[in-house]
This record gives sequence, structure tokens and C-alpha cells, in this order.
Amino acid sequence: MNTPTIRLIRDTDYAGALAVYAPYVLDTVITFEYEVPTLDEFTRRLSAIAKHYPVLVCEVDGDIVAYSYGSTHRVKTAYQWSVESTIYIAEAYHHKGLASILYTCLFDILRLQGFINVYAGISVPDGKSDKFHPKFGFKYLGVFPKIGYKHGSWHDLKWYEYILSEHIYNPPNPIPISEIQDSEAVREILEKANNELKITFQ
Repeated sequence: MNTPTIRLIRDTDYAGALAVYAPYVLDTVITFEYEVPTLDEFTRRLSAIAKHYPVLVCEVDGDIVAYSYGSTHRVKTAYQWSVESTIYIAEAYHHKGLASILYTCLFDILRLQGFINVYAGISVPDGKSDKFHPKFGFKYLGVFPKIGYKHGSWHDLKWYEYILSEHIYNPPNPIPISEIQDSEAVREILEKANNELKITFQ
């Protein structure tokens, strides 16, 4: 196996990312979605997100094995400095340190864009995420009890918060990823993540 590589998503990656996502839909309550989206629908979703936020994929030997992105928390203007984080990893790549490297890379880019707050909604039960997020540095905020019904049961949704930078007065508007994706700063963040992958997977 070659060393995994983290990069921004390309048009050819959506099918691979959907293959990672599908088992979460079918077999878990980690996502509250009932049916696996079509490739066209999934592509529309992620490509729309990728215009404004980083959508990262992790590739190994030509296959997508994980992806992570930031997305809109709420649409009203005052919320624009807050994002929600999402991460999905193929089962074979759990417990290898990949989630921490992906999130660090994602958050470094979000910080560069000017975002301040990151929120993660964790469905219950999801023991892996419930352990990972506090370990990574997220703060537990509270719970929406029995908010989602899937697989014959009602499920809680726990909320966690991660602060990217100081809450300054008059913060500048966040910069869309499309304006900085080819910048030296983003390349350096990706290079740092991939160097960490080389050490982790050597």
C-alpha cells in the first residue's frame, strides 16, 4: 500500500467519496439519511459545498478512503463565521490516526479562510466519534434528545464546539475556498498533512 494522500476534491472523486459514505447510510445512524443518494445528487451536494468550503479527500492507490469538509452552520449573515464539520472514513482505515490528520488539515484551511467556530453534531450511538471529538479538542455543548428516527429507534444528537481563533470585534468576512485554493498557504497546509501521513503510515 502506498502512503495516503490528502488533497482538495476533484470532479473525478465523487464516486469514490460516495462509496465511503454509502455504508454509513445503510448500516448506521451516524448519518440520519435513509437512502444512499444517487451519484448525481451526491455530486451536486459536495460540489456546491466545495465552492465555499474545503472538501478534502484522502486517496490511497487511486481509491478514496476518506473525506472531510466544512459546511454552512446556518444561513443568516451573523452565522457566517461558523461552520459544521463532517468526516467519513472507510472502515479499513479506522484507528490509524487518519481522522486527526484530516481534521487538522481541514481546520487549518478553515482558519486561513477566516472562520472562527466549528460545530459537530454526533448522533447517538456513535462511540467512535463521541470519543474522538473531545480527544481532538472539541468541547461538549449539549444534546438534542430524540431528534432523529432511524432503524426503528429515536436517536439523540450531541453537539460539540471547536474554536479556531479569537472572537475579535468586526471580523473580516470569510474568504471562499475558491479564492485561495491555489495559494501557497493552502499548498503548505496540504503538504504538512501529507508529511504527517508519511510518518503515520510508514
